[in-house]
Amino acid sequence: MLNRNPLSHPGATIRAVTAAGGITFALLAGPLTEASELLVGKSCPVSAAQDKTPLGFLVISQPWFHSSRSQAAYIAGDNATGIGVEIHFFAGQQGATDGINRARCSRYRLLQVRTTTARLFAGEKPVQIDVPDEAVQPFYDNEPLEHGYGTHRTPADAEDKPWQGRPMRASTVALYDTPYVSDNYGIEGKPIRTTFETCVVCERDQGYDSLLSCASWGYQRDYLNEETGWTEPELLPLTCLARPSQRFTATLGQSNRVAYNYWLDWR
Repeated sequence: MLNRNPLSHPGATIRAVTAAGGITFALLAGPLTEASELLVGKSCPVSAAQDKTPLGFLVISQPWFHSSRSQAAYIAGDNATGIGVEIHFFAGQQGATDGINRARCSRYRLLQVRTTTARLFAGEKPVQIDVPDEAVQPFYDNEPLEHGYGTHRTPADAEDKPWQGRPMRASTVALYDTPYVSDNYGIEGKPIRTTFETCVVCERDQGYDSLLSCASWGYQRDYLNEETGWTEPELLPLTCLARPSQRFTATLGQSNRVAYNYWLDWR
């Protein structure tokens, strides 16, 4: 979500997700042919601690590029300052909240930690929960952040998205993130590197919440020289994480922006 003003299956698309006897993606090779299709960059199995049975899959779209929230495209332009992704969690039969529900989740949420080398605003930290200052919960699927539940349309703001209109999506919970850092917030002589770790949270009405599996993603803008500034963003690898990193859990425990430690089961 960092914004600064002055695949495992590359090219695949998801048309359907089924959960009969497990979880299966209907992946179709080839270019994006319909505006409503999700172009997949990485698919990560999600499970609870000490249980390898998948509860679902965390899917990161193929990232795109944009110039400070405009001119979005899958190929980076010379003036690109950031990237965009849509991230979807698909709960399967084993993780359905109205079915077998192996993890006993009341609902699923998405929680994201951001790490950056960019120049910081007052009150910011290099590593922090990725929500605005006014947020009362740490989850990304909250207003005013762009998110969706179940069958939903993509966010109304399409200026920083590589599609027209508001195509439909269907997932348990989703986020839409378009971070960028302009040259004004780079530190001269150093690359601008911004990474995110996005984790699925099993939220429970009765009992502690649990952190499930995660994915990491991000970008880097290399420093060229004083006249040119920084390059367009280079994508960092999309990576699946079976469990949250130590940095992620430490950030939650130490955060003074949005407290989230009492109701979380760290085991």
